[in-house]
Amino acid sequence: MWLHGVKSLLLGPGRSVAHGGDLISETVGRADEHFDDDRSVYREARRTGCYIEPMIPGPLIAEIAGLVGEPARATMLSALLDGRALTATELAYAARVTPQTASTHLAKLAEAGLVAPIRDGRYRYFRLASPRVAQMLDGIMAVALENRPRYRPLSRQARELSAARICYDHLAGRLSVDLTASLITHEYIAVGDEAAEITQAGTRFLTEFGIDLSALSSKRRHFCRLCIDWTERRPHIAGAVGAALAKRCFDLGWTERMKHSSAVIVTAPGKHGFRETFGIGIPEETGNGTRGQ
Repeated sequence: MWLHGVKSLLLGPGRSVAHGGDLISETVGRADEHFDDDRSVYREARRTGCYIEPMIPGPLIAEIAGLVGEPARATMLSALLDGRALTATELAYAARVTPQTASTHLAKLAEAGLVAPIRDGRYRYFRLASPRVAQMLDGIMAVALENRPRYRPLSRQARELSAARICYDHLAGRLSVDLTASLITHEYIAVGDEAAEITQAGTRFLTEFGIDLSALSSKRRHFCRLCIDWTERRPHIAGAVGAALAKRCFDLGWTERMKHSSAVIVTAPGKHGFRETFGIGIPEETGNGTRGQ
């Protein structure tokens, strides 16, 4: 399972935190410790008729934090971060709980709009409800890792995840960070704090690469968003443009998904394509593709 790779990637010798789900629940738990103190302030605001009362988001944050902060639920959400839909049984296995317990957790997550059930004949799958949920989980991971020592990956699976992986619907890892850096260097995108704009040169380049930017702009989501890669701690492209880039690389046969993992393999044609089109080399750990060999 890819979670074991994340475990090796995040942890050093002798550490007890298990994997991405544990980091999420630990981080949310630290924030939740202060909620009891905040409630007295909230009650005082209500008593005095403070005009900002309708604007206080604390209870809403605490509700979602309570759901995400439970270790089994955090692990199941982490398992869905690569955008694929999984069954309750698969999620139970990932979280190491019984199928009955997993079904209870999933019902709560679905009611809160964090996961969405999908019916396919007699089978029922679950996936993250929206890109915003993935963005929230990525943000928690970034906060969780910000002040932690950085360890070398301890396993092949961990190196594969760090090199290239899918995060919901866009590429992440060192491959995506290098791809983003190339687009910035060639002035195809102009970056801000959390977003990027496609330049005229970038529009021509991406159109020639086979991406219809006009179709992307009509979608109800961030057009071109930057997020900090939680393994590389540098930005990569997300949003509609990030998803379109990932899809184009799959369509061209440059990348393949690994079975039972969110890691991505770069094929032999992909190595050539990324080098010739974007001027970037490929991390060694991604070079095990089967196509074009």
